[in-house]
Amino acid sequence: MALEELLHDIDDDWREAGACVGVDADLFFPVGEELEKIAAAKSVCATCPVRDDCLQYSIATNQTEGVWGGLTPAERRRLRRRLMEERRRAAS
Repeated sequence: MALEELLHDIDDDWREAGACVGVDADLFFPVGEELEKIAAAKSVCATCPVRDDCLQYSIATNQTEGVWGGLTPAERRRLRRRLMEERRRAAS
C-alpha cells in the first residue's frame, strides 16, 4: 500500500466499530516497553474489524505514542519509512 493511499481523508466513523471500544485506553498507551500490556493491546487489535482503518489513521496523523492498528510506535515508524521509500522509488 502506497503512502498516498494512507494519507487520504479518513472518515473516523470506524472508531465506533473498534474492538477497543469500552476497553481501558491505558492498555493501548503503555509506559515504556510494558511487554505484557503491549501484547494485550495487540491481542485486542488482532480481533478488530477496523484494524486497517485504525492503522491508516495513525500513520496519516503521525501518532507517535500507543498501539494503533496492532502496531507499536517503533513498528509504525518502520512501516512509514518503508512506505516513504516506496514512494521515492516510484517517483524516480
